[in-house]
Amino acid sequence: MSGFTDTDHALVAILRGITLPDVRPVIGGLIEAGFRAIEIPLNSPDPLPCIAEAVRVASEMTADPCLIGAGTVLTVAEVEAVRAVGGNVIVSPNVNPAVINASVEAGMVSLPGVFTATEAHLALAAGASGLKIFPASVLGPDGIKALGAVLPGGCKVYAVGGVGPDDFAAYKAAGVYGFGLGSSLYKPGAGAVDVAAAGRVALEAFAGL
Repeated sequence: MSGFTDTDHALVAILRGITLPDVRPVIGGLIEAGFRAIEIPLNSPDPLPCIAEAVRVASEMTADPCLIGAGTVLTVAEVEAVRAVGGNVIVSPNVNPAVINASVEAGMVSLPGVFTATEAHLALAAGASGLKIFPASVLGPDGIKALGAVLPGGCKVYAVGGVGPDDFAAYKAAGVYGFGLGSSLYKPGAGAVDVAAAGRVALEAFAGL
């Protein structure tokens, strides 16, 4: 899976800090709400078992294609470890061509983090599936719109960092394809019911654009 098939993957739930006992209820609630893209950062407790369990939960709950994998991926070895437990998306905070190449060669979606035009073009030249603008709230809609003017048409740009449902319209108007939702959706220890409710709010806001 080197790319995207539809807009179902436009909202990515970033579950930084989730623990294994919470994976099934939290991700089950998000899948039921309509999420089809889940990121578990590698600086979470036991991230690889959590990703493996997330893959199982998604496969049990929906026949839709889901993007489930890791964030904060820095090395090729980490790409291989995520792939070994069934992950199919690699999100990084930086542009590392080796990580991007390894992800794409393994058939995974690659979303490296960028902030400048130079970083964006380096990532795309290495084969990135899309771009994670981080921290998006610092660059803002105007900055992202300006950056988009020098990106190839059809490039899928995600706004991540300090962005929530109230900001969707402004960023979408600036050319953003999707959003990574972290603390506005999930914080460690949050109840599954509350996370699912926040997820439904985000999905409804996005659908209303």
